[in-house]
Order: sequence, then structure tokens, then C-alpha cells
Amino acid sequence: MKKKEHKECMSALLPVRDTLDVIGGKWKLLILISIWEGNKHFREIERSIPKLSTKVLSKELKDMEENKLIVRTVINGFPVRTEYTPTEHSKTLGKVIFELHNWGVNHRKKIIGEKSETTSSIRV
Repeated sequence: MKKKEHKECMSALLPVRDTLDVIGGKWKLLILISIWEGNKHFREIERSIPKLSTKVLSKELKDMEENKLIVRTVINGFPVRTEYTPTEHSKTLGKVIFELHNWGVNHRKKIIGEKSETTSSIRV
């Protein structure tokens, strides 16, 4: 196998790096899945993901909005409410997240053994 030149290597690495910049980290994909599952309000999202702090959720939602993965809508009324909804662009991650889910299930079985349980499925 021939060694790749620097330009060829960078052209292979750059799109992956860009993707990881947008969806990387511990929380973004979990937040996106929570929103896909119907959690539209800040507190619903926060409660649906164990160990996620208010400060981190706020920052991640802003990042996700900037990257067009979610839309933030302020609903006037008393009290004023904010809803987060997934964009069509975010739904293009569905196959990627599905494959990560499957890999995680298989990895857990390999490491922990066959008795590990998974009862969830991802809806996009």
C-alpha cells in the first residue's frame, strides 16, 4: 500500500475534523437524540440526560443552533417559553447516530458480555 501524500491525507481528514467540531464532545448527540425524542423545552432536555448541567446544556444548545442542528423558538405568553426543534439538516445525522448506537450495543456486549440490555431505539 502506497503512503499518502500530505495533501491527500488532509483531504481525507478535514471533513472528519469538521464533523467532530460540530457534533463532538460528550453531550451534543445525546441532546440531539433527546430533542428528536420529543423533549422540546430546556428543563425536559436537562432532565432526560443524567449528569448534564444547566450551564453545559445552555452552551451546547447555543453551539447546536449556530451549526443549524436545532431551531430555538421563543413562545410569548405567561410564562415565556422556549422550544428547541431539530432541523432537517440535523436529521441527516440519523444514519451516523444509528450506526454509533449499533456499534455501542455490540461493544458493550463484547466488553461486558451478552447479558447487557438495550431497549431503546433511535427515532429521527
